Amino acid sequence: MNRATVVRAVLAVAVLLVSVYVTLTMSPRLGLDLQGGTRIVLQARDTATVQADRETTDRTLEVLRQRIDSLGVSEPTLTRSGEDRIIVELPDVQDPRQAAEVIGRTAQLTFHAVEGPAAEKPDEETGPDPGSDRLTLPDEQGRILALGAARLSGAGVEDATAGFDAQGGAGWSVSLEFRKDAGQDWKRLTGEAACHPAGDDRRRVAIVLDEKVISSPQVDPSVGCRAGLPSGATQITGSFSADEARDLALLIKGGALPVPVEIVEQRTVGPTLGAAAIDASARAALIGAAATALFVTFVYRLFGALAAVALAAYGVISYAALIALGVTLTLPGLAGFVLAIGMAVDANVLVFERAREECAERPKRSLRSALTTGFKKAWSAVADSNATTLIAAGLLFFLGSGPVKGFGVTLAIGVVASMFSALVIARALTEIAANSRFVSDYRSVNGIARPGAVRTWLVRKDPRLFRKPVRWLVVSAAMVAVALAGIVVRGVDLGVEFTGGRLVEYSTSRPVDVETARDTLAAAGFGDAEVTTAGDGDLSVRTGKLDNDGEHALRTALAEEGGETTKVRDELIGPSLGDELRRNALIALAVAVAVQLAYLAVRFRWTFAVASVGAMVHDVILVVGAFAWLGRPVDGIFLAALLTVIGYSVNDSVVVFDRVRELWGANRRTPLDTIARRAVLQTVPRTVNTGMGALFILAALAVLGGDSLADFALALLIGVCVGTWSSVFTAVPGALALERTAKAPPPAPGKGKGTARGRPGASRRDPLDNGARV
Repeated sequence: MNRATVVRAVLAVAVLLVSVYVTLTMSPRLGLDLQGGTRIVLQARDTATVQADRETTDRTLEVLRQRIDSLGVSEPTLTRSGEDRIIVELPDVQDPRQAAEVIGRTAQLTFHAVEGPAAEKPDEETGPDPGSDRLTLPDEQGRILALGAARLSGAGVEDATAGFDAQGGAGWSVSLEFRKDAGQDWKRLTGEAACHPAGDDRRRVAIVLDEKVISSPQVDPSVGCRAGLPSGATQITGSFSADEARDLALLIKGGALPVPVEIVEQRTVGPTLGAAAIDASARAALIGAAATALFVTFVYRLFGALAAVALAAYGVISYAALIALGVTLTLPGLAGFVLAIGMAVDANVLVFERAREECAERPKRSLRSALTTGFKKAWSAVADSNATTLIAAGLLFFLGSGPVKGFGVTLAIGVVASMFSALVIARALTEIAANSRFVSDYRSVNGIARPGAVRTWLVRKDPRLFRKPVRWLVVSAAMVAVALAGIVVRGVDLGVEFTGGRLVEYSTSRPVDVETARDTLAAAGFGDAEVTTAGDGDLSVRTGKLDNDGEHALRTALAEEGGETTKVRDELIGPSLGDELRRNALIALAVAVAVQLAYLAVRFRWTFAVASVGAMVHDVILVVGAFAWLGRPVDGIFLAALLTVIGYSVNDSVVVFDRVRELWGANRRTPLDTIARRAVLQTVPRTVNTGMGALFILAALAVLGGDSLADFALALLIGVCVGTWSSVFTAVPGALALERTAKAPPPAPGKGKGTARGRPGASRRDPLDNGARV
């Protein structure tokens, strides 16, 4: 073994040991569907100036969502109930009391000039005079101060961070950064206070949160009258603990609630999925992953088995990362995690197919040399495809909110862990095996010394795919037209997360478990009903639009299993994926697509970038249209599947165009349609083998995973199939059509491949070749 192999092996072992330690010593944070959590009901209250109606309650809900995200709680559910109530469901919260206290605070932050000591204490029962802008409040030491009107509010704060001052001994504090206009207001406020002598109460500035003075510092004596503090920032100090400082920072950063809220109910709710559904999904995932490992081993023999070991390591590493970062694991998230194992085989397949090409071109070269060249030539495709995915993941995280933000975190972890498993673990294992004389001599054992059956058949047939590329575009356009017709004619059946619905709680005379209740309601025609336990054995049923006759039928169905069934709560609820969350998700997705387009245009050509994005839009429309024709619900689970399809589609197109770029650069005078045909035929084995790796898992989830994952698996099955089609028969013909009007010359030889510079066609010498010839 050379030094690089040893380094990779040591690094792989170290990361695996850390991952195993994290997995064994830390518990995962489970979502509402797997473990249940805490349900908090908030009542919005009117103020003297604002009425707690539907509009203000919806705005309050979005502020609460930002606070909960800042608390570190992933995958919460927030819905409006009626006109002025909000139902908050939090999964796996370690301290529900603290969470409820932070969520329920109004967080009205204001900054006031101190006018001096107050003559008398404020009336605690009546509070401040509603008709006056001035306040009379005790400061941190209990001294009563008269405060002027609010000169600045929390709306002017751009950022708030908690920090610890170890050197100055000030302890925990909260640093504030003001927006531009608010910074000028802060400068004027501190400049006016600086006109009073040091030690005078009027030289102080009071920072008030929910009509309580949390800090009232004196302006530094060095600040001149009317000069003020020009920094546009300040610091709130006090006797804060670490938790108090962090909570204060997130309250200020999240913004004030439009109306105050009061906690009227707090209780524990059970998981939305029963144990049988979870067990069935786990078995399906294990069977699918095992089938993928067997398929890779069958195709690539020994090296395929080593890749399967690397995939198992990928699973351990990414699972440990999810636990360490506190990502909430839901059933669709875990299914997507298992699917990522199947898709992570892509990098290994790219390398092995490249190594097969090297062995076919130079049969006498060593196995180690062919493998090294395979890794080198596959690098650009692996890097570009994963870079586009990481761009999308980062933008979804920073611009999205709620489940979209969580998907971005999971996606980024999967990409990084996938590259590590392929380029470090799998490479170390295969290089060690390639050094074995037995593996090198017996070509039928190693799996890459001979070309695969699919490649051999395609080379022999050599179909002329792109003589008339417009034909393929017409076929794709027809498929899109059919999908759009389904969306228009049948409509999209939006789930309760998008439309809202009805929440009903029942008390039964006989205990009924969640699984039995769900099966009973499904048999009665309420297959989309979400059933959980609530409180002391009550059943909570959340469903879509439901009239009174439907509610009566639902209660009658439950009575068959639970005996006398009494309705204890009946509320209309709004969507958990509200307008603002959906708008943020669409903005994040649009920006992600635009950045991907720019990246691909820089790395490839603008024609390739537009064709790739066009193929992705084609795939999204076909998946949504298929669900419209099938009458399947479009809900949060479908949203996660659709985001996965988008990533898969772009990856497929990048791999094909990477090969087009390489072949075109080496053969600049060859017609582009011939280059495209060769590129597609050379990458079809990779496309088929990667797709099969994902399809085995998806088929197992669809057939064996039960109803809870059926729609998730179906959406991805459709997405993988249309993504494979579009990368060849939509993206490539689209690029060919666009290139007819493009003026740019062919790419430079070896661009993106790290080949030797100099004369065209020059290749870099094999790293294991010392140059000697006989």
